[in-house]
Amino acid sequence: MKALILVGGFGTRLRPLTLSFPKPLVDFANKPMILHQIEALKAVGVDEVVLAINYQPEVMLNFLKDFEAKLEIKITCSQETEPMGTAGPLALARDKLVDGSGEPFFVLNSDVISEYPLREMIEFHKAHGGEASIMVTKVDEPSKYGVVVMEETTGKVEKFVEKPKLYVGNKINAGIYLLNPSVLDKIELRPTSIEKETFPKIAAAQGLYAMVLPGFWMDIGQPKDYITGLRLYLDSLRKKSPAKLTTGAHIVGNVLVDETAKIGEGCLIGPDVAIGPGCVVESGVRLSRCTVMRGVRIKKHACVSSSIIGWHSTVGQWARIENMTILGEDVHVGDEIYTNGGVVLPHKEIKSNILKPEIVM
Repeated sequence: MKALILVGGFGTRLRPLTLSFPKPLVDFANKPMILHQIEALKAVGVDEVVLAINYQPEVMLNFLKDFEAKLEIKITCSQETEPMGTAGPLALARDKLVDGSGEPFFVLNSDVISEYPLREMIEFHKAHGGEASIMVTKVDEPSKYGVVVMEETTGKVEKFVEKPKLYVGNKINAGIYLLNPSVLDKIELRPTSIEKETFPKIAAAQGLYAMVLPGFWMDIGQPKDYITGLRLYLDSLRKKSPAKLTTGAHIVGNVLVDETAKIGEGCLIGPDVAIGPGCVVESGVRLSRCTVMRGVRIKKHACVSSSIIGWHSTVGQWARIENMTILGEDVHVGDEIYTNGGVVLPHKEIKSNILKPEIVM
């Protein structure tokens, strides 16, 4: 089987992290976002993954060469010279996706994190015999999304309603698809949208079915949702493989600590924290609802909450970092500094307090 991951553009919503790495390579729960998806695809027998990308393909491919060998899966790029929307990339990668076997292929949106029940999706697809399957997820505020209106029993999709003013349902497109090769005949080689153009056509021909995603779902393309996504992911890990989580007297709730990280005496860590490889957390530090990426040092008695600390940064003694502060790569926060929602670009030293959310160039 084959799969296409829609990587797309610049990841502007996750800046300043994406100024250092393309978005799919930004760490989430101690490994690059895209690796969560590639591992799930490999587990259901996908042997080739195509990345649809219009930005820095060399960086992506060099990075993923290691994983190709480790996971024994072929990873290639299909490069757009102009943004092709969400369906155009499928037409562009047609030759890579169709091998004459008639087997369906997966399409995933690279920002989505979930439990990836791909095996169930394959069974669902075979059972309904239609042309395309999509995953949908239930949300509390459907008016912000494109809502999928479907028959509850069969899953057959009737129509899509973009950002409905009146309530039509609470199931939205979760960005995970399984498509027969014949779907590619319905997509022209031009910038085009799979949600607005391709799927409505297939639905009109009664060939589109939706499966409700069990478990959690999050689009982690922006900081607030990234932090929420980490909480949901760690919750799911607690249920499925609790041995991966860290335990101890200094740990509260769900915490993921890389085995190469060092944690000092008298810390209190959690809930919902990920600490990456090679990090040093000195004594008396308090961490909650945050991600600390590879190579970071957090000095004595600092306090970090609801924030993301980028690669190789340092947080000074008694510093307080909170309220969606995002430190880019190699940012150095001085001792006793307070930052309230500061977004700091890479390679920067912070010597004075950031009292209200702002971007520090």
